[in-house]
Amino acid sequence: MAGQLHVGVHWSGESWLAVAFDADGYDHTAVFEGIGDCWSRYEETASQILVDVPVGLVESGDPVRRCDALARSVLGPRRAAVFDPPVREATRKRRYSTANRVHERKSDAPLSEAAFEAREGIAMCDELLREVPEAAAVVRESHPEVCFRAFAGEPLEYDRETAGGYAERMRTLAHYDRDAPPLVQNAAEATAGHDVTVADVLDAVVLAYTVRPGEGKLRTLPADPPTDTAGLPMALVYRSAAPLTES
Repeated sequence: MAGQLHVGVHWSGESWLAVAFDADGYDHTAVFEGIGDCWSRYEETASQILVDVPVGLVESGDPVRRCDALARSVLGPRRAAVFDPPVREATRKRRYSTANRVHERKSDAPLSEAAFEAREGIAMCDELLREVPEAAAVVRESHPEVCFRAFAGEPLEYDRETAGGYAERMRTLAHYDRDAPPLVQNAAEATAGHDVTVADVLDAVVLAYTVRPGEGKLRTLPADPPTDTAGLPMALVYRSAAPLTES
């Protein structure tokens, strides 16, 4: 039945990891080679999908999206986890030198290595949302660090790949939902045979918890987001009882 699943999708750099909730709770975890495969799986069943790649891209001019600037302002020690994405044309370039040249020409700013490394996932998602209006109506952007920040009520301290980072993220999820630890274990077991880390699983899980109806309400950074030239919103979705910022 349409609109029954709430899905969080994390791009690992190699694959798309989806964690889905239905009205009764955790439903399943799945790994896809492409975002198109992921959309095909959920186009008839998802009420909303959160992805953690930039949606809504700058064509030229100031490359800093307000949503990313606001995210950095609330993340404290984890602010470096949010990068400014490449301008749209640069996401289609395979070499850093070429992508950087395009980005600098169009934005008058250098392209970070982190942004370049994410270009493939950004381009794939951008093409899907621009070519399939039905997907653009369902898929929204989020950022796992912002979601964890909102659930924790304060900035997290440790990097997602460290033991300390794993511990504080698990504590945050367990505080939000006491069933989260076994859910994370089930999700991790479902990725066996794929190149997926525990940090990847945690990111997909927090996106799924965010989009699933629960405590607080869905909000965005910024509260009144602008759109890009393709009409895609430049906003990060999170769930919280109160806004993370006044902007």
